[in-house]
Amino acid sequence: MPINVLMPALSPTMEKGNLAKWLKKEGDAIKSGDVLAEIETDKATMEVEAVDEGVLAKIVVPEGTADVPVNELIALIAEEGEDPGSVEAGGNKPDKTADAPAKADKPDAAKTQAPAGNETPGGGTMSYERVDTAPEGARPAGGKTADGAPAGQPEGGRRFASPLARRIAKQEGLDLGAVSGSGPHGRIIERDVRAAIEGGTAKETAKETASGTVKPAPQAAAKEAPAAKPEPAQAPKPAAASPSGLTAKQVMGLFEPGSFEEVPLDGMRKTIAKRLVESKQTVPHFYLSLDVELDALLALREQVNAGATKDKDGKPAFKLSVNDFVIKALALALQRVPAANSVWAEDRILRFRHSDVGVAVAIDGGLFTPVIRKAEQKTLSTISAEMKDLAARARAKKLKSEEYQGGTTAVSNLGMFGIKSFGAVINPPHGTILAVGAGEARVVAKNGAPAVVQAMTVTLSCDHRVVDGALGAELLAAFKGLIESPMGMLV
Repeated sequence: MPINVLMPALSPTMEKGNLAKWLKKEGDAIKSGDVLAEIETDKATMEVEAVDEGVLAKIVVPEGTADVPVNELIALIAEEGEDPGSVEAGGNKPDKTADAPAKADKPDAAKTQAPAGNETPGGGTMSYERVDTAPEGARPAGGKTADGAPAGQPEGGRRFASPLARRIAKQEGLDLGAVSGSGPHGRIIERDVRAAIEGGTAKETAKETASGTVKPAPQAAAKEAPAAKPEPAQAPKPAAASPSGLTAKQVMGLFEPGSFEEVPLDGMRKTIAKRLVESKQTVPHFYLSLDVELDALLALREQVNAGATKDKDGKPAFKLSVNDFVIKALALALQRVPAANSVWAEDRILRFRHSDVGVAVAIDGGLFTPVIRKAEQKTLSTISAEMKDLAARARAKKLKSEEYQGGTTAVSNLGMFGIKSFGAVINPPHGTILAVGAGEARVVAKNGAPAVVQAMTVTLSCDHRVVDGALGAELLAAFKGLIESPMGMLV
């Protein structure tokens, strides 16, 4: 019974991915934890690990293939005792020569949703399906088969388990019938057996077997219970109509042929376009701007950087930037104005305890917004070091999905390009985003007389469903107070 390897969903928004490289070839032995392939998403290149043992019998999707849909069959793994050369994807796609009823009875297993319990380090799911297992939608609710047996246990009583799980169970004298599987479709994997052994299930089973008081199989008891009525299928909701616009041919028709070149969209640019259109169409933006003086902050920054310890080569342990102070100030301001540390969630508002601040990082062809978690608790030097690491890995497209997802707000700084002020687009589900302009010398009135100060303009974009005008103004005032009296950020 070969195991299907499906294109994993490496992030909640991933729909397709590029199979960049296979790190195993056909015939290679596979162990749990082995890296099988590199997958390129719209945001990063991520490694996909195996969760079972066996032999890589067949690579279905060759490396270099672009836009492979999530849950598409990409490879087959032969289990222990199977002939890899005879493995075929027999249960994955319906037979095109079969009649219509046969097609209805054999849905495309590769298109079923990835089961839980196979999380990858990147936060997605590694999708495995058994060739001879019915899709999840064909089973009654509650993880039971038609005869009442737990999912993963066919009528004959055999439990689906990985070779490693079976070997450990045999060594420990553990009855797999007493173990609940957390793998795909109730499949028993190594961690289930380890948990049963630590919980004493193995010892209890051995005692019951020796005394002849073994409990009846779970499926036997389940047969006596009435079958649960399947819930009626709900009709799918009609998709919202997208706004009309010019087609590619219409746009090109406005220009002289040969006066331009066509640049294909990569996954990142497609995602950016989709997300920003979604933001401007669904999030009611409004904008608040104010000027912030920087003289005290620049003086403190110079003093702190001068006091940084140096290694034997004279390299300082840290070098704080103005942006590091901005991140810290916004995080603390959100703690002082907790109602603004919120996001919209359809029929409710989620208010967060910690300040998770995203920071826009420009890369070739797009941008990332890695998130500094619990920024209010971190020192400026920690924020600086973490931001440098995240920015470097963002430019190399090596970020994990959990490193650029989430957060309640973000910082977008174009000051280094001389931009005086701008309004940034909110990245859903964030409730706000702070746009930071360039610091410059400005003439202001102080005590009735003109004075020259270093100042910058910041603009807060707010989701009006979450942050009203007065609340946004309160948040900006708290931010301004921290920037102009920066010693409070060192405490």
